[in-house]
Amino acid sequence: MSKKDATDLLNRYRNGQVSGEEKALVESWYADYTQNAATPEIDDQELENNREEILRRIMSEMPGQRKINYRRLISIAALVILLIYISVLFVEQRKPHRDQPALVAKKDNNNLLPGGNKATLILSSGSSINLNDTKNGALANEKGIVIHKNANGRITYDQAGHNTTQEANVFNTVVTPKGGQYQLVLSDGTKVWLNAASTLKYPVIFTGTKREIELSGEAYFEVTHDQHKPFRIISNGQTVEVLGTHFNVNAYPDEKVTRTTLLEGSVKVLAGETSSQIKPGEQVQFKDGHLAVSQADIEEAIAWKKGFFYFKDDDIQTVMRQLSRWYDVSVKYEGQISTREFSGQMNKNITAAQLMHILSFEQIHYRIEDRTIIIMP
Repeated sequence: MSKKDATDLLNRYRNGQVSGEEKALVESWYADYTQNAATPEIDDQELENNREEILRRIMSEMPGQRKINYRRLISIAALVILLIYISVLFVEQRKPHRDQPALVAKKDNNNLLPGGNKATLILSSGSSINLNDTKNGALANEKGIVIHKNANGRITYDQAGHNTTQEANVFNTVVTPKGGQYQLVLSDGTKVWLNAASTLKYPVIFTGTKREIELSGEAYFEVTHDQHKPFRIISNGQTVEVLGTHFNVNAYPDEKVTRTTLLEGSVKVLAGETSSQIKPGEQVQFKDGHLAVSQADIEEAIAWKKGFFYFKDDDIQTVMRQLSRWYDVSVKYEGQISTREFSGQMNKNITAAQLMHILSFEQIHYRIEDRTIIIMP
């Protein structure tokens, strides 16, 4: 394989043009590598020293053979992705500052591990259940509705044998902390994936002519169809109304814009006296009391559900808000805040130290003190 071919392979992966086999192998190897590799311990000089040796290994891989050993080839290519093209999976520098000297970020011993399956269930009585430590099986009984935690860590509501008078004001709440996410199935069969630092309040059983819940934060929904009971999500000053569909709502209080992205079906977003109905592939943005419809980047909207950070022309503050939620860290800024923009994706299973080290290759300078990431000029 020539140096040109090796570079082409990396570029195709970056642009999403590799085959399914190539993509799966790269991402599988990358996941293993980021858990065990010494990437955060590699500085600029080591990158330069390894550059030609790694390229030589790629170019000499399986010479003269028709059948390519893809696993070995992609493993080496992925190493180059990390060492030579360190920004391939994460950032593209949109506004280069060539006058700034390269700086390797200060190393730290605090890994700040990634988040996981964590949440608290608050019952109608006000009592709470820590879902992280609770064993699988029946958790509680709410007016005849049995709440279960399944083997896959999902909360479900079982109406079997429920023949008591239906209660309209019995609510449960699931709260995910920073560094946590969770899945649940509501009593009507609607599936919900709740992102970090989010709160979902819902009735244990839906009564009357509508199904209404409240969301703060971000969640992905697969709503069970019921033409007689529209499903409504109240979040951050807007209401999303659906019959049966797949969509994502990003309604974090610390974000300037609330985004509703539709994958399947049809939804209507209402804010005050205005409303917008969107089709699959579209997004409604709610800001300052106004609704605006645009074409959506579906990969960006649901990357979190697939286990990725995804950025598209985002500034450092937007990047760090996502990191803050996932790693449960505080973020502080010293001096002038960088105006650079970042695009790309990064697997969320790496540590905060690894991710910040990658950012340092884009002239983002930082230090970590306890559970605080400090961005420096």
